[in-house]
Amino acid sequence: MKYLILIYSNPESRELWQAFSADERAEGWSAYEALNRELTASGELVVTEPLDQVRTTRVLARDGRAITTDGPFAEVKEQLAGFYLVDCADEQRAVEIAAKVPEAAFGLVEVRPVLAMPGMA
Repeated sequence: MKYLILIYSNPESRELWQAFSADERAEGWSAYEALNRELTASGELVVTEPLDQVRTTRVLARDGRAITTDGPFAEVKEQLAGFYLVDCADEQRAVEIAAKVPEAAFGLVEVRPVLAMPGMA
């Protein structure tokens, strides 16, 4: 079953990241690299991508039409920073994977099952 692991950031988490030393940031990136290797080796990784800063958001749909905005387009405290799409055995495994995302320590990771659409692979 496929699960989307959503990684969020907020102003406090961004400030914390900026306050890290170069070694601490390297350790954070290493955690992502290790998780990527693990999920690739197990065959569970479908795709993972970090997202650019929310201020770069430009297009959204409102009232059935596309409009351009300077972003962010949603008034939210947490902003989507990246994601993993995994195909794993069950929700328990998806949660286990999500717990390895560094932001999980700050409560900024969400696991959502992907809705299986009829006729879609």
